[in-house]
Order: sequence, then structure tokens, then C-alpha cells
Amino acid sequence: MLQFLRQSLVYSLVLVLAVSCKSYQLTDVKPVPAKEKTVENLYFSSAEDYVYKCQMDIYKNHVSGILIIKKLNETTHRVALTSDFGNKLIDFEISDQNFKFNYVLPDLDKKIVINFLKNDFQQLLKRQYPVSESFENENAKIYLSKIDNKSYYLFFNKDNNLLKQIIYTKNNREKIDFTFDAKKHIFADSLNLQHKDFKINIKLFQITETE
Repeated sequence: MLQFLRQSLVYSLVLVLAVSCKSYQLTDVKPVPAKEKTVENLYFSSAEDYVYKCQMDIYKNHVSGILIIKKLNETTHRVALTSDFGNKLIDFEISDQNFKFNYVLPDLDKKIVINFLKNDFQQLLKRQYPVSESFENENAKIYLSKIDNKSYYLFFNKDNNLLKQIIYTKNNREKIDFTFDAKKHIFADSLNLQHKDFKINIKLFQITETE
């Protein structure tokens, strides 16, 4: 397993740096007045531990484990990944501005892997988004948040007002699609993280539910 992780998360990532991603544009939507100044992703806002079964598909290879996400304070989360056999693989603390490893398996202690983890989890755990524009379609209210050269499109289900999807773009290029399935504002039952410029897909399925 360790050999697989080393090869898939380091060697394979380097090989696809030339893969292009398409410009992202909303379709079949209409602009609406922006009533909200900010919107939030509350799925990781509870002080309780979030425990998920984690499945990673990397270039036709598959690895699974247990992912634990814990809110330490209003800005910082701790994230730990273990193998199915209970061996610790990664343990780090992350916020919008900081990233600190508590432990990383030596085989995974590579710059490209660290950057990959830092970027993905900073985007996933980001909570507040200033609203630049608002749109809607038949099923969702859509908020565009622009921060420097990054843009986030947040889709909230009209029926229950739960966050359904976040499209993260950089320099107008789609980077990551986060899709959530949830019954509560503070807890996602499942999450599908799909990279658009790497052949990487991460799926999380709830094990213990936050109250």
C-alpha cells in the first residue's frame, strides 16, 4: 500500500501537469439581486469530530482509509488519515493562512503531495465567502465569490437551502468540483471531490454523524 501511495501521489501527479482544464461558465441561469453579502459552508463547523470512510481513485488505482476532521478553533481544523488497518498516514492542521504537519508518512513527505493536500483541504474547509454576484436556476440559488484570482460558485438547493455544490476555479479555469449530499447544514453525509486537471477523485462517506 505504501508503495502504491508513493507512486500514485507523486510520480503520477508529475506526469499530468500538462493536462489542460476548460474555462468555467455558468449555463441556464439568470442573474438576481445579491441580497446576501456573505454565504457559508457550515459542513465542518461543529466542534464534534467528523469521521468518514475515505476512498481515493488515482489514475485507475484505488486506496481507502479513515479520515477524521476536527475543528480546533474558528479558523483551524485538524485532519488525520489512517489506513484501513489503523496505521497513521497523515496528520496536519490547516487554516486559510497556515498549514502544519503533525505527522506524515516518510513516503508521502513530498512537496507535490503536500501542496495537493494543502490546496484541497483549504478549499474544502473554507467557511466564509463574500458574495460578488448572485444567480439562480430552476433548482438552485447560486452565489459567485471572487477572491484575488480565485472564484467560487456555491450552489444552494432551493427546497432545503442546503449547500449542494462548490465549483472552485482559478484564473477562470475549473479546478475542483465539490459535491455534497446532506440532511443538515452542519454535516455532509457524503462528499465527492473531483479534480478537473488531475485524474483524482476523493469520496467521503459518513461513519459517525454530528448532532
